Amino acid sequence: MANPVMKQHLSHRLLQKLSPQQIQLMKLLQIPTVALDQRIKEELEANPALEESEETEGENETTPDEYEDIDASFSKSDEENGENKEEPAEEIIREDEFELDDYLTDYMEEDPVSYKLRIDNYSPDEEEKTIPIAVESSFHEYLEHQLGLLNLKNDREISIAQQLIGSIDDDGYLRREPIAVIDDLMFSQNIEATEEEIVRLMHKVQRFDPPGTGARNLQECLQLQLQFKYDNEKLGLEEKDTVQTALRIIVTHFDQFSKKHYSKLKRQIGVTDEELKDAIDEILKLNPKPASGHNGGGNAKNIHYIVPDFIIVNRDGELDLSLNSRNAPDLRINDHYRDMLRSYKKGKDGKRPNRQEKEAVMFIKQKIDSAKWFIDAIRQRQETMYRTMYSIMQYQYDFFLSGDQKKLRPMILKDIAEITGLDISTVSRVANSKFVQTEFGTKRLKDFFSESLMTKDGEEVSTLEVKKILTEIIAEEHKRKPLSDEKLKNMLRDKGYHIARRTVAKYREQLSIPVARLRKEL
Repeated sequence: MANPVMKQHLSHRLLQKLSPQQIQLMKLLQIPTVALDQRIKEELEANPALEESEETEGENETTPDEYEDIDASFSKSDEENGENKEEPAEEIIREDEFELDDYLTDYMEEDPVSYKLRIDNYSPDEEEKTIPIAVESSFHEYLEHQLGLLNLKNDREISIAQQLIGSIDDDGYLRREPIAVIDDLMFSQNIEATEEEIVRLMHKVQRFDPPGTGARNLQECLQLQLQFKYDNEKLGLEEKDTVQTALRIIVTHFDQFSKKHYSKLKRQIGVTDEELKDAIDEILKLNPKPASGHNGGGNAKNIHYIVPDFIIVNRDGELDLSLNSRNAPDLRINDHYRDMLRSYKKGKDGKRPNRQEKEAVMFIKQKIDSAKWFIDAIRQRQETMYRTMYSIMQYQYDFFLSGDQKKLRPMILKDIAEITGLDISTVSRVANSKFVQTEFGTKRLKDFFSESLMTKDGEEVSTLEVKKILTEIIAEEHKRKPLSDEKLKNMLRDKGYHIARRTVAKYREQLSIPVARLRKEL
C-alpha cells in the first residue's frame, strides 16, 4: 500500500468578518433606552479613559505639535540604551503594528474634548427622575406570619408547614405533588413525613389569607374562595343561595362551566336563566391568581416600566420627533489620560523610553481607543435610531396626527430600509423592543409594521386596519349569540375586505379573542 503524499499550496480566499466596533454597534442598537443607562455605566466602570462630560469645552485644548517626535524615541535601537536587547518576537510585532506618533497626532486632531453625544434631536426634558422602591414583605413572608394561627403541635409540623408555604408559586398555587414535598423534606431537613400529614397540613394552609392560597388547580382555587365567602361573610338568604349555586357549579360541573355549555348547566342544576347568570357573575368576581392580590407578592416583581425611546409631539399640525436623552449622558475621553501623554512627551528629553514607559503608553492607547469606539458606537446608535424613526413617522404621518389606527399604512421592514438606505437587519434591530411616546399613548415600534391586504376595489390596506374593524365587530356582537368566524368573514367582505375564514381565525387569535362559544354570555 502506497504512502499518502503530503503537499502544501497557497490559496487566496475572500472572507467577510465583522469588526469588534461593528459588533459593539449592533449590540447597542438593539437594546432599548431603559437598558442603555446600565450599559453605559458598565463601560464607565470598565474603562477609566471614558468619563461623563462636563461643560468644559475650550479648556485644556491641545495641539498635534505638542506630541511630535514621540514615536521617534521608540524607533531608536534598544542597544543604544543597553536594555531589552532580546525582546520577545511578540513585543516587536506589537510595536510594528502601531505608530505612536501618528496615533497621537490623529488623536489630538480629533480633539477628544469635543467627543460629546449631545445633538439637536433630543427631548428638552432633561430632568432626572428616579422611581422610589417600596419596601414590603413578600407573599411567602405574609403566609409565614400566619403560621402562628394554626396552633401546630410541634416543630416537626411547623417545618412541614414551612416547606408547603415555600412550595407555593408566585400565583398562589401549590402545584407540587405530596410525594415531591415528602422528598424535599427528607433531603433538606431529614424529616420523614407521610402523605396523610402533608395533605392534612395542606388543608390548614389553604385556610390562609388570601382565600384560594395553596390550591392545586384552578377548580380548587375557585372552590376555596367560594367556600370562604359562604362560611365567613354575613350573606342574605338570596346571596347565600347564589353562592351555593356557584359552589355547586364549580365542584360538580366545572367542565361544562369552562366550556360555557349553559344549556346543559341549567338542565343539570335545575335553575332559571337569571339564577344561573347570578351564579356565574359570582364566579367571575373571584381571583384566579390569589397571590396577585397581595401587594408584596404575586407578579409584582414582573412589573416593567416603559421608558420611551422616541417622543413625537404635534406642534400645530407639524410633527416634531426627538430622542429620549434621559439615559444617554455626554461622554468624552478622560483628561487625565491625555495629560499623561503630555507629561510623557515633556519628560523624555530625547531619551530612549524604557520598557515600562512603552507599556504604559500602549495601555493608554488601548483604553483611549476603546473609549473612542464606544463613543462612536453610541453616536451611530442615536443617529441610526433617529433616522429610522423619522422615516417611520413620515410613512405613518396620518396616524401620528390623528391616532386613528385605521389610517395606518401597510409597512414592512423593507420599506423603511429602502427609504433610509439601511440594511433590513438594522431596521429590525431599531424596531425591536423600542417604544415611541405619542399624544395617543406609548406605542411599540414593531406594531407599526404590518402586511397589506387587498380590498375589492384593488386598494391596499394594512392588516392592522382589518384587525381594528374585526375588534369593533366582535365588541358590538350579541353576546348570547356570538358571531362565528364564517359570519365574521362575511361581514368583513361586506365592508370591502377580501379575506378568508382561516385569516379571520388567525387575526382573532393574534388579538387574543376566544372562539364564539367561549365568548358566549347569559
